[in-house]
Order: sequence, then C-alpha cells, then structure tokens
Amino acid sequence: MSEEKANAFFADGVQDEILTDLARIADLKVISRTSVMHYKSGIARNLREIAQQLGVAHVVEGSVQRIGNRVRVNAQLVDARTDRHLWGQTYDRDLADVFAIQSEIAKTIADQLQAKLSPSEKSAIERPPTNDITAFDLYTRAKDLMVTANASNTGKADFLQAIDLLNQAVARDPSFFQAYCRLAEAHDSLYNVYDHTSARLALAEAAIEAASRLRPNAGETHLARARNIYQGYLNYDGALAELELARQSLPNDSRVFELTGYIQRRQQGRYEEATQNLERAIDLDPRNVVVLQQIAAFNYRRLRRYTDAKSAWDRSLVITPDDVNAKAERAMVDLDWKGDTQPLHQMIDAIRATNPAAVQSIADRWLTCALAERDAADANNAL
Repeated sequence: MSEEKANAFFADGVQDEILTDLARIADLKVISRTSVMHYKSGIARNLREIAQQLGVAHVVEGSVQRIGNRVRVNAQLVDARTDRHLWGQTYDRDLADVFAIQSEIAKTIADQLQAKLSPSEKSAIERPPTNDITAFDLYTRAKDLMVTANASNTGKADFLQAIDLLNQAVARDPSFFQAYCRLAEAHDSLYNVYDHTSARLALAEAAIEAASRLRPNAGETHLARARNIYQGYLNYDGALAELELARQSLPNDSRVFELTGYIQRRQQGRYEEATQNLERAIDLDPRNVVVLQQIAAFNYRRLRRYTDAKSAWDRSLVITPDDVNAKAERAMVDLDWKGDTQPLHQMIDAIRATNPAAVQSIADRWLTCALAERDAADANNAL
C-alpha cells in the first residue's frame, strides 16, 4: 500500500474515532460515518446544504496529517444555519498522542454545544481504542472494507480480507476491544450471507467472548451478541434484550435501531414499533440505502403508508440513481396504492429501451404489470 493511501486510511480512522466518541453522548445527535463520509474532501461542500441533508444544526470539519512520528489534527465546529465559526483548534503533537487529541476534541465540542456529559460517557470518550498505531491502521482498513462489503460484488472476499486485517490487529494488541467486536460482526456477516456453517458461527462467538472478557458491559459487546444470537439462532427475545442494553451506551448508533427494527418486524403485532426503529436508524444514517429500501419495500408497504414509501424510494434513488430495481419498486407503489399500472409500465419500457441487460433483474415486476393489465403476450415476454 502506498504511503499516501495509508495516510488516507489513518485520517479516516481518526475522524471516525472522533465521531464515535461524540456518538456516545446521549445529549447529542450524531450522524453515522457511512452517511458523513460522502462529504469528505474532494467534494464541493456547502455546509448549510450538508447540514440540511443530514438533518443537523452543527457540522464538525477538519483534517488529519501524519508525517513521520508527528500528527497534525485540525478541527472546527460551525453552526451550519448561520455559517458562524464556534470553535477551532490545531493540534501538532507526537503520533502517540493522537488518541488523546481525539478525546480532547470530542469533549471540547460537547462543551461548546452545552451537552451534558455523564461520568460513564466521559470515561468511554477518554479510553483510547488501542495504544498500537499499526494495529489501529489495520483495524481502520478492515472497517473501511466492511462498510461497502454488503453492497459489493466482492462482498465475501472483502469480509475475508477484513477478518485477516482484524486478526493481525488483535495479534498485535490482544486488548483491542473494538477490533474483536468488528471481527465478530465480519464472521456473523459471512455466516448470514456466504458461509452458513457452524465453524463460521463459532469464530464469531470466539470473538464475542474475547470482547466480553475485556468489557462485558460495553454497548458494543451487547450489540455483537445481539447480532450473533439473532442471525445464528433466531433468538428474537434474547437479541432484543441485548439491544436494549446496547442502546443505553450507544444512543446514536444506527446499527442498534436498524437491527431492532428488523427483529421486531418478524414478531407478531410489532410492525409499528419496527418502523419507528428503522426511521430512527435512517435519522442517524440518512444515506443508508439498505435501510431506506427495506423500510420502503416492507414496512411502509405493509402499513399502507404509500406516500412515505415513495419518499423513501426517492431518497434511495438520489444516492444510487442507476438502481433499476429501486426504479421499478418506486413505480410499483402506484400499483399497490391505486391499482395504476401506468408508472410501472412506463418505467419497464424505459429500462427495456435504455438498459436491456438489466431487464432480467426486473422481470418479476414486468410480469406483475402484464398480469395486472391482462396482457397475455407481454406476460409471456416477461417470462
């Protein structure tokens, strides 16, 4: 890996840790990394527009530079509603002090925003993720792979590579708690989609046990265990109990609300609750296409909230405008709602004309439209 790319990963990792520290504060609303990183350097940025898109009033921006054994971190807090600069600081220190800088920034921002900081939140913010910079680099590269793995054509390979990096990280620092939690997540993701074997599940559980030995009461431990007993054993009540414990110390972690919503959706009579939790997940991670599409395709559709379904599909398509399946599902809303096949018919015709290779992926919607219109010839073509 080039030095430039390695430093970019390091900078992303430092910025992510500052976000993670801020997200521990229940008195703040903090947006997930997966939504925030879209606005990293290189994209023309208007802070007021960014804040509106993310649903926040304040924006933290800055930069991280690593040169040899020195690190320079610049951070500033801006009221995006007025473009008023509230606070700014540049830290130029030894590389070994980088995690102390992260904690200082998070605590200062909380103070500037007059957020109440509980003793447990303060303690969590002051705890460094690791004292091994190389282990931190490995961990950061693994997290980056995992962010995109579920939506990637190389998902399995990405998860396997992330696992290798995380194993290297914990080999260097056996007390690297967050790395064990991510390791459990990677193994559980592989188990859920690519490698449904008892051996894979056992690897996830070994990582959870390692995390639990280090910090048994941490929210991340409860989240990892919830994911494992849900995906591995379909233990809905046990997973929800773990998620409730996780929520107490991870008030801004969209993954807690997302997983809660998915589980509640499988339980009788809890669709409204499930929808509220998925809406909260979107509130904290507004560019998460998976959750937007899930809530549109299942929750809003079942609850007959058709206007909300259209809105969720529209938001998804702003992020992934070439997603033909999302385009077809957006058009399907009018058929479900009003029995109107015209939007779906027009969309299918457009896809057939402009992107013939994608037709197979929407053939089921083409067939649905043809049957609704009682068009036997078109139905036969769809088949």
